[in-house]
Amino acid sequence: MPRTQELLAYLQSRAILLADGPTGTMLQSMGLPAGKVPEQWNLERPDHVTALYRAYLDAGSQIILTNTFGGSRIKLARAGCPEVTVEANQEAARLAIQAANGRAFVAGDIGPCGELLEPYGTLAYSSAVAAFAEQADALAQGGVDCLWIETMMALEEAQAAIEGAKEVTDLPILCSMSFGPSGRTMMGVTPERAITTLWPLGLAACGGNCGQGPEHMVKTVERMAAAQPEAVLIAKPNAGLPRLVDDRSVFDMTPEAMAEHILSCVRAGARIVGSCCGGSPAHIRAMGQALAKVG
Repeated sequence: MPRTQELLAYLQSRAILLADGPTGTMLQSMGLPAGKVPEQWNLERPDHVTALYRAYLDAGSQIILTNTFGGSRIKLARAGCPEVTVEANQEAARLAIQAANGRAFVAGDIGPCGELLEPYGTLAYSSAVAAFAEQADALAQGGVDCLWIETMMALEEAQAAIEGAKEVTDLPILCSMSFGPSGRTMMGVTPERAITTLWPLGLAACGGNCGQGPEHMVKTVERMAAAQPEAVLIAKPNAGLPRLVDDRSVFDMTPEAMAEHILSCVRAGARIVGSCCGGSPAHIRAMGQALAKVG
């Protein structure tokens, strides 16, 4: 059974919850071939996916995200495998729950669908809602404790994902948007506008992930906390800003340096912390050790 009520009680206690790090880039380091979407490995290489879950759990993660960031039918259709939508999401949830074995909460991960909504693109809002609802339902059927909508750039898409999830489940919903060093998302959304628009929709937590290094994330958390003081805030930044080396994005921030920045995010008001691109289980372990020292 989902540990939903336990998660909500944890958040209400105002304790800090340590999440995990990136999934896709870590699976690539484990051999995920170029051109294959990570979600396919839920069905084809469940041992690899489970190994990643366990690496974060062993590092101290108290909440892990399922390997379903690109698991909407719209995103999977672009990869040529829309038929695996329901099964891949359900299997990701099953594998995560089995790996966690009660020692961490499992969040069903929902990322952007990869298409711009009207009027900036051709995707109708109702089509986005339907796609997110299908994914949310599959994750809920798989037994996750909550849903985590992440790396959103546009408020309209974030709202479509929240609406779709609420149509099919009453699981708690977390939502994080991706803010750049400029302090805005690629679609121009500020932290203040994001939190004042999304928090009243009944979220369990809201904040930022990806898009920026932790030194910039501190400012995002501060701005959100000032605009919506009662909100439970998320800080899951990249391990610094990337640089290209041999056509690969390299992140240079060490686990120890990132852990210090995460403490600053906590002091700014973040209650759920972790890492995104460039992070690793080592980064999560260092965060946990730093958090333990400050209580």
